[in-house]
Amino acid sequence: MTKRFRVILLIVFCVLSFSSASSAEGKRPIRIGFGFGTGKQPFFPFSSPDYSYKVQGYKILLNYRLKESGTFCYELQAEPGIYFADHRLLNEFFIQPKAGTDYIELRKRFTAEKRITEYVLNIGFQVRMCLNQKWSLFVLGSIGPMISDTQTERLAKGFAFSDIIAAGVAFKTRRVLFELRPGLRHVSNANLQKPNGGHNSSNIDFGISISLW
Repeated sequence: MTKRFRVILLIVFCVLSFSSASSAEGKRPIRIGFGFGTGKQPFFPFSSPDYSYKVQGYKILLNYRLKESGTFCYELQAEPGIYFADHRLLNEFFIQPKAGTDYIELRKRFTAEKRITEYVLNIGFQVRMCLNQKWSLFVLGSIGPMISDTQTERLAKGFAFSDIIAAGVAFKTRRVLFELRPGLRHVSNANLQKPNGGHNSSNIDFGISISLW
């Protein structure tokens, strides 16, 4: 059983367990579900020739409706998840002699493809516009802490932040909501460590969640 498959099974189990427990407590403006996303760089609007970055993410979706006003809903959304990325330095001259006397060795080290695992907790604010009882449009902005297990020429290993902006469309049937969400993601560490060039990706996310009311 691969690591990614075990992660998917664990997330699905957590979603089902939480859904059953919350349903027994009573009616609440809560949705819980599962999301999958994939993204890469270079891809519009990101076009850096220096590196490639391909990522897949598996997330639990926790959504709480804060307020309704006409056709608009204002929601708090948390997305604990895990991301698996493939990264490679494409332009070896990105690493200059000022990086140290071992800069040639650093070029060899970082031009080799690297596998990165990122543990993330994004928390954000979502505004949804309901077109009718089934269809809605939404925008989302979120930020959260992240732990990366591998250093690249652009980002130090360890603590960083995951930033997401996205917009999408959703379809609801009874208590189940299906979402399609194109967006942009940036990871960096706010200069807490060096290097801090960060990684960017253009992403597409798919989500399914259940209303617990």
